[in-house]
Amino acid sequence: MPDTTRRHGALIYRQRVLTRLTHWTWAVSLFFLMLTGLQIFNAHPVLYLGNESGFGYDNAILRIDAVETAAGLRGVTTLGGLEFDTTGALGVSGDDDVRAFPAWATIPSTQSLATGRVIHFFFAWLLVGTLAIWATASLINGHLRDLIPTLADLKSLPRDMAAHARLRFHHTARYNVLQKLAYAGVLFVLLPLMILTGLSMSPSFNATAPWLLDIFGGRQTARTIHFAVMVLLVGFFLIHMAMILAAGPLNELRSIITGWYRVDPEGGPRHDA
Repeated sequence: MPDTTRRHGALIYRQRVLTRLTHWTWAVSLFFLMLTGLQIFNAHPVLYLGNESGFGYDNAILRIDAVETAAGLRGVTTLGGLEFDTTGALGVSGDDDVRAFPAWATIPSTQSLATGRVIHFFFAWLLVGTLAIWATASLINGHLRDLIPTLADLKSLPRDMAAHARLRFHHTARYNVLQKLAYAGVLFVLLPLMILTGLSMSPSFNATAPWLLDIFGGRQTARTIHFAVMVLLVGFFLIHMAMILAAGPLNELRSIITGWYRVDPEGGPRHDA
């Protein structure tokens, strides 16, 4: 039989079973966390800075309202000192549906804070549990080192950024520097920050660790950071999906489903799976 590895590149076992299982668990968990989080946000669609909020305070930085005008009900989103008409998307959507985020963007689609909180907390603890298992196992098997950029990686950063801008991808056994920075940022910064700010909003946890509120500058600031991290995670997801499509979706999906990944042939990079 002819040797096809020179033309297509060899298949290597790149993703461990635990990596694949936790990846899909996190994907499902974050999906439900985001949509139930929007359900919870709809109960009070305002973000503040500080420890307290109310009529005597002027510390709101984001507000999504529905206001009655001569032209009818309008959705208005205020960010800082800027106001935007967001009718049809935020504030008011569909048949004069008055809610910050529309029904299609929340779980459940009806306005039910209690249901949203139950589902949200279930997937929050599932995320925490799988993250703890992954971190422990990765520390033992050395996978954590695969995600930490080396000095050589950082030196190659401008070259890798230029290659990605030209949609030239190299399929290798190891993560490139941009992947390492992105994955490390999510796993070591954004997810822990999401978890800690979530705990900061729990009165029972405040009684156990009151110092956590001081670190984040108050419960309202923690809630705002929690929301901002969600936005960053959505941004990561969109870029992640775009890179998968650009780099060869069949190869990338095969890697995260079966563990097997096709690397570039010896003669140079190819862009097929």
